[in-house]
Amino acid sequence: MRIGELARATGTTPRALRHYEEAGLISSERASNGYRVYDERTVVRVRNIRYLLAAGLTLDDVRVFLPCLDGDVSAAPPSDKGLRVALERLAVLNARIAAQTEARDRLEAALREKTSDGVRPVV
Repeated sequence: MRIGELARATGTTPRALRHYEEAGLISSERASNGYRVYDERTVVRVRNIRYLLAAGLTLDDVRVFLPCLDGDVSAAPPSDKGLRVALERLAVLNARIAAQTEARDRLEAALREKTSDGVRPVV
């Protein structure tokens, strides 16, 4: 399967697939014309990578899950290391959300103060 076919089958882009390959998450062979050729099983692996990325993990985090990327990641029993990575990522996401919430609250307070003075923000 060539890179464009894999991209269509997984709902991703050739650029993302090359990125996954550079990160060591997928691999390909080279055809005689130099094109990348992927095994059909790579479809499952890429879908699992995308599932983990959509859950908030990074490509570095996904490397921990390499042993189970060719199966049903969502149904596999979690490993201690996988759970640790997921909990660490959750803490990072929660910290970012808290920081963004704090920034939003400061902006809202500043706007309330200005609008109570009769100045209306331009929307």
